[in-house]
Amino acid sequence: MDVVDGSGSVASSGDGAVEAFVEDVAGDLLSGLSADRRDLFVLRVERWWPDLRAGLAAVHRSEVVTDVERRLLRAAAAGYAEREADLHRLDQARTLRPDWFQEPSMLGYAAYTERYAGTLDGVRGRLDHLRELGVTYLHLMPVLQPREGDSDGGYAVADYRSVRSDLGDTGDLRELARALRAQGTSLVLDLVLNHVAREHEWARKAREGDPRYRAYFHVYADRTVPDAYERTLPEVFPDFAPGNFTWDEELEGWVWTTFNSFQWDVDWSNPDVLVEYADIILFLANLGVEVLRLDAIAFIWKRMGTDCQNQPEVHSLTQVLRALTRVACPGVLLKAEAIVSPQKLVAYLGQGEHHGRVSDLAYHNTLMVQFWSMLASQDVTLAAHTLRSLPPAPSSAAWITYMRCHDDIGWAVSDEDAEAVGLDGFAHRAFLSDWFSGAFPGSPARGLVFQENPVTRDRRISGSAAALTGLVAAQEAGNAAGIEAGIAKVLLGHALVMGWGGIPVLWMGDELGLRGDDAWASEPGHESDNRWAHRPWMDESALEARHDAATVPGRLFAGTRHLARVRASLPHLHAAVPSQVLELHDPGVLPVLRRHPVGDLLGLYNPTAGWRTYPGWRLAELGLAGAHDALTGRAAHVGDDGNVWLAPWSAAWLHRP
Repeated sequence: MDVVDGSGSVASSGDGAVEAFVEDVAGDLLSGLSADRRDLFVLRVERWWPDLRAGLAAVHRSEVVTDVERRLLRAAAAGYAEREADLHRLDQARTLRPDWFQEPSMLGYAAYTERYAGTLDGVRGRLDHLRELGVTYLHLMPVLQPREGDSDGGYAVADYRSVRSDLGDTGDLRELARALRAQGTSLVLDLVLNHVAREHEWARKAREGDPRYRAYFHVYADRTVPDAYERTLPEVFPDFAPGNFTWDEELEGWVWTTFNSFQWDVDWSNPDVLVEYADIILFLANLGVEVLRLDAIAFIWKRMGTDCQNQPEVHSLTQVLRALTRVACPGVLLKAEAIVSPQKLVAYLGQGEHHGRVSDLAYHNTLMVQFWSMLASQDVTLAAHTLRSLPPAPSSAAWITYMRCHDDIGWAVSDEDAEAVGLDGFAHRAFLSDWFSGAFPGSPARGLVFQENPVTRDRRISGSAAALTGLVAAQEAGNAAGIEAGIAKVLLGHALVMGWGGIPVLWMGDELGLRGDDAWASEPGHESDNRWAHRPWMDESALEARHDAATVPGRLFAGTRHLARVRASLPHLHAAVPSQVLELHDPGVLPVLRRHPVGDLLGLYNPTAGWRTYPGWRLAELGLAGAHDALTGRAAHVGDDGNVWLAPWSAAWLHRP
């Protein structure tokens, strides 16, 4: 057990040393609490502070560590002391049940507040919709105050402690969190870590000449250093934000701007920046936010000669933030928004010395990409190889699985994975862009090309699930068979992400088959960003039709709700259980096995337009002879040919009840 050395840092064992350390650094902040509350804080420091200090030591010199950990301890104590009684009780409940977020009853829903319900108070009016779906995790896209005008969809934050005035205020946010908590739903918000808006107070003070705040950013007097960095830096938005540095006249320098000229990258090598964000995390946690999505976390550490993504210090700093929340508000989870290559993805859930010590959640971008790849190619071979090659995730963490999100789809298919299954990586990525933009002959998809890079010829894709599956085109043409196929494809995508484990998240409107926003370019500030095509306003008529089985919204809503209810009944889908992609017997069927102490569950997914088979003898070999399909409630039928047959674009969850 680490405690306190003579310098005032947690370091070596000794009775009462942690309590003395806490009293010395933060006793004044805890003095108003009951003895048992103070003792609980000391116990949490004793348990989690070694993780925090180790993370600091990996980034900073020892004299810096000593000062920063004392500042962080005061921040944690203040946040802990200010935490409301019901949130304190939530912390205790989740400490006793640390796998609460891994349960198969978890189901997520993500939306822009204004497009879903108008305001934060309006979201409270939609609780019946969320409850009917079984939502236990609600991610509201950026609600903190952004800059005026173009704000990169809200990710250019001007004030982390204020809510957008058109949505409400912090009081409304607190009340919404309470209402959600009362029905067992966790509120999820974005915390942008890599950058702030040029209009943020820190940037304003930097422009005014305050050296303290100038040091919050990467600022260079001339192009010498920026040009050296640019040799290895990619461009995130080559169309409308080329390059990674912007000259600012008021600042009289080149400032690092990875995403847009109005988004200034903060310098995480400055410990003051870490302390600032620690305070922000505790402020949001005490409003009732239960999950913080750490936006653009992969970019926060810069190193010359690299792409400045996924650097080791990123994980050390995340470990610091996680340890801080474990001390002050352990009911809060951290989620890494890291859309990176498959082999680098698991590190955000913890590998090596960071195992189980960093983010609790991370996005399974690979699963999303491979779903769409399977659907277009009608072949699961690449998906099976890629998903098998992922390193194992810690059993204490969980993936966020999803078919669509607010962002575009970048075809994260590596040349190595493609080559391993006999494909050309560049050609396959080009095929996927052609297919989902509708340029490939015979494709029913109606997506839009996003950010075509003329150098790399990389083309990403925007579009709703209904547009990408061909459902929109079929409805426009009055094609009944196409509508049936589109519905089946959407439900297949939901089945895959719900059957993988982790927390499956639905993107607003996909459960209703919303086509997207055809008028996306008419909104000021959206003209050059076609991702707004798949960020539609809620269609009230579709929402009202969700109980009408004769409509497309009604069929999709019923099918999605059915999947969620079946999922919640299956302990096999607990996130601690890994998914294992088995060897293929048919290139049109993806077999995914989950071994749980109560028994095994075999998910079978057919992303093709034809009937496909899985051998009955293999079921017997797996101990699943006589298995039932949880999705139909019937025994898995093995035909006269000895095979289990799967209908086009269908799934089966086979187990022994």
